[in-house]
Amino acid sequence: MMQDLTEIHSFLGCETPDRWLENALANQDVMLIDHAHCEKKAAMTAVNMIHRYPNDPELLMKMSRLAREELRHFEQVLKFIRQRKLKFTQMRGARYAVELRKLVRKKEPEQVVDLMVIGAFIEARSCERFAKLAPHLDAELGGFYSSLLKSEARHYQDYLKLAGNYAGDSLVERIALFREKEQELIVSPDKMFRFHSGPILV
Repeated sequence: MMQDLTEIHSFLGCETPDRWLENALANQDVMLIDHAHCEKKAAMTAVNMIHRYPNDPELLMKMSRLAREELRHFEQVLKFIRQRKLKFTQMRGARYAVELRKLVRKKEPEQVVDLMVIGAFIEARSCERFAKLAPHLDAELGGFYSSLLKSEARHYQDYLKLAGNYAGDSLVERIALFREKEQELIVSPDKMFRFHSGPILV
């Protein structure tokens, strides 16, 4: 049964455009390879958080668990790539995370707040896109994407909780800022299809 994503939809500024869904279904090989890269990057981000903020026990535990789960997802996506006789290769990333990180403040604890808010948006958007994709995919891949919803939603909540620990009253303001930028990246035309790209119009 599909997880209730009401909270995720409320957090995000917009839904994924139908045109992106059409792009994804027409480029499933690219989608899978990029998805594997996304899982790998998510694990690396969590490990980097552990390295950068070693004095926060809650952060250490949440990021350690997240890293393990993302690496497990990475392995699972690699299995789909092998089954479909594709090759996991280097791939140029989307503009999505790069553009969001341009808004990150330089000083602490402001920087960790912004990094956690970005993490929350990435996980929430991933969750929303898995749910949008799942009904249109073959049974095995669709079932796998549906199975990711629970963990992705929890990762979003973990990032948001950690951001709140540092941000205090300023969290709402930072979320609003990143929501506006994230929405712009999701709905505006992109040059190449990726899991976190905007729609490709040509």
